Amino acid sequence: MNKTEMTKVEGYLRRTFANHNIRLVARPKKTDSAEVYIGEEFLGVLSVDDEDGDRSFNFSMAILDTDLDE
Repeated sequence: MNKTEMTKVEGYLRRTFANHNIRLVARPKKTDSAEVYIGEEFLGVLSVDDEDGDRSFNFSMAILDTDLDE
């Protein structure tokens, strides 16, 4: 995932979720994914899927049961 793609996807997520605090951060040793944050809070991982020549992006977010108690 290059910087241009990260900027486009970041903009898409900000518009879709109406939150300009969403940001993508490149992963140090991975080129096929980025970390997703709101402010300093880690949300999940955005991965690139290049299967069958159709490029798409998959967002994966885990919700811990302890987070539900807050």
